[in-house]
Amino acid sequence: MPTVYLIATAAASSTIRGAGGGSLLMARSGRDRFLRCRRRRRPQVVHGDDRISALSDDLLLDILGRLDTRTVLGTGMLSKRWAGLPRELPVLDFSVGDILPPRYHRWVLLHRDPEVAGFHHKSGAAKVQKAMRHIRRYERRAMRALTSSVERLSDAAAGRRVSRLTLEFFSTHNTGCINRLISRAIDAWEVRDVVAVAKPVYSQRRKFHAFPSQGICDAPHASRVRSLKLGGCALPPLRGHGALAVLVLQDTPISTPVSAYEGIFTSCPQLQVLHLISCCSAGIGQITVDTPGSDLRELVVDNCVGFIGIGLRALPRLERLASLGTRVSFDTASFPCLRRCNLALCRGITEATARRYSVPRTKLELGSFVGCIPDVTDMIIRFTGPDRWIVPSVSSPALLPNLRRLLVADVPRCWDVSWPRLLLETAPSLETLHVHIAPPCKEEEEPSGDEISWQPAMLGHRHLKEFVMAGFEGTERQVYLVRFVMGVCSTALRHVAMLKKGHVRDKGHWDWEMVTQQQQNSQWTDDEKDKTLKQIMSGVPSSSTASPVIVFG
Repeated sequence: MPTVYLIATAAASSTIRGAGGGSLLMARSGRDRFLRCRRRRRPQVVHGDDRISALSDDLLLDILGRLDTRTVLGTGMLSKRWAGLPRELPVLDFSVGDILPPRYHRWVLLHRDPEVAGFHHKSGAAKVQKAMRHIRRYERRAMRALTSSVERLSDAAAGRRVSRLTLEFFSTHNTGCINRLISRAIDAWEVRDVVAVAKPVYSQRRKFHAFPSQGICDAPHASRVRSLKLGGCALPPLRGHGALAVLVLQDTPISTPVSAYEGIFTSCPQLQVLHLISCCSAGIGQITVDTPGSDLRELVVDNCVGFIGIGLRALPRLERLASLGTRVSFDTASFPCLRRCNLALCRGITEATARRYSVPRTKLELGSFVGCIPDVTDMIIRFTGPDRWIVPSVSSPALLPNLRRLLVADVPRCWDVSWPRLLLETAPSLETLHVHIAPPCKEEEEPSGDEISWQPAMLGHRHLKEFVMAGFEGTERQVYLVRFVMGVCSTALRHVAMLKKGHVRDKGHWDWEMVTQQQQNSQWTDDEKDKTLKQIMSGVPSSSTASPVIVFG
């Protein structure tokens, strides 16, 4: 406004007094002073100072690749040059969590525990109701923003190429745009990796995302998808996806029939990796896998409590198996390539429950779990429960003749912790044995006295080189196991370690390492070392030639 006023004043002076009038000169000099003042307050932007625009397209794409896709799409408003860059990004990542503001998480904290959020009981009820309203509003806003970005991207031209598409969204009734984007990415953009995770909205009954009846795309036979992860989604038909090699299913609905899981093995025989995580199924039937033509190399069944069990009959190329929380039974010995195995299962009932309801306690032989996998070389076992449910067999055949490394983890303190002797007797080629005893918990029962009546020791074990027991407390049965190992492994044993506060650090599903926790209260005194050594060596035969290095940690 001041500039316009000065120019108008100058024009009026020129009209009234003429071009050479003094008033016009004064007006021009005032305008110049004003413009010089404005230039001092706001420096003029020179094109050479725009360092970002001077960068190459490769560097700009590297910068955009570190942002979420919704933000990247917004950068197209900066200039015409930036508008075309998002089309060249090979990775698209949409996450509703990136849109939710920090205030949303504070309202969630308040709703879960008003006292933790700083509200007293009297004012807490009203605040909790208010928090729920804010939580739902933020979730609706976030999904609207995500849906808008997804729809704009779905309308883009088909000339782009995308290697990976990741979608994390709230499972609501208005997620049809998610299906359209996935279908377009597979059919037109030739995407290779797809991740679609439907999250439940806060504090409401979970809804599972559903795909169209034809599946995740219109032309599955032309699909190039190699890796697919679906979370919180109903299982879509996958027949025809010939390039699919990796499939991860997580949080499937309880309405999923058993036949749908069995159909995965038959409709996708080219699969090499299959992970089932927290999956559920309808009915009480067992999932039976009998696919002699399958190319599956890795199978993980993790916390699928909705499964009665999985019966494996034929997977001729299977190399790695992890069954965590779900019982897997081997109906035949058709697993010639299986080398790494991880078995974790919790069973049994408490002594009080057995007496009160006259329920027989679980008694299972080890052969029912490892009887048909003789070629395994590395194994992790976590058998837990209120009572010891693994019992010795009538005979102890070499069920695991090729086993080299073994971890027996999370052994309950209320069990007879000497039971890993069963495994040692069935694995004549074992070289490394690690035993981890779980730390005590408040609800844990005292040892029930249900101890194993061991027969005389077997003949010498010629291959065991290392034995480590973590959680060692010097109990009678712990000492017995150490004594037994040192007595029968008389030729190759070189390292024995007893760790008070050691624990297991998992390295994936099939590898581990034993870690020692150096704490002041876990250090061994000289008297404790001498007493423990006397207890152990008093039962070791004098004919034993083993001279291992004994470590106290």
